[in-house]
Amino acid sequence: MSSQPKTTYTPEAYLQIDRQSDSKNEYFNGEIFAMTGASRNHNLITANVTSSLNPQLKGRQCEAYASDMRIKVSSSGLYAYPDVVAVCGSPIFEDKEIDTLINPTVIIEVLSKSTEGYDRGDKSGHYRKLDLSEYILISQDKHHMEHFVRQPDNQWLLSEADDLQSIIDLTSIDCKLAMADVYNKVKIES
Repeated sequence: MSSQPKTTYTPEAYLQIDRQSDSKNEYFNGEIFAMTGASRNHNLITANVTSSLNPQLKGRQCEAYASDMRIKVSSSGLYAYPDVVAVCGSPIFEDKEIDTLINPTVIIEVLSKSTEGYDRGDKSGHYRKLDLSEYILISQDKHHMEHFVRQPDNQWLLSEADDLQSIIDLTSIDCKLAMADVYNKVKIES
């Protein structure tokens, strides 16, 4: 019995396909992965985080993007669409299309049942290869945030919050994320 050979793509072919697609696709090691739709909670959390960051970044040389800013991890070749990306200083893009950021300062992912393992594992490993300062994982099924901060020795320090009164300090972009704001209107089933 023969199996169909797997189609592989170059990064250039992927970018051409993704830029013409109505949906988002991630890319790694020659493979293209279609992104699926997100739940109500996922969308609310993403919007809440971006809405919280943007006023704090106003008037500064920092930008926050929600879910449609593709990033590239140059050292591993991963192209991904984090839920929220922030960059301070001059954003650097892969090419003249200005749609693939290569120097994010903070990446925030909202965990989904289907992607949680990947977001915590392989994807997190790719992100840590960036010159990234902070990485946040936010649960959509319970009030819980994990905040990873790069230390001077290139190790990562983890802190967690699960109280709606908690506030996460994003020191690299001089912003605060209040749990109450992040989970505004999000229904958590007990």
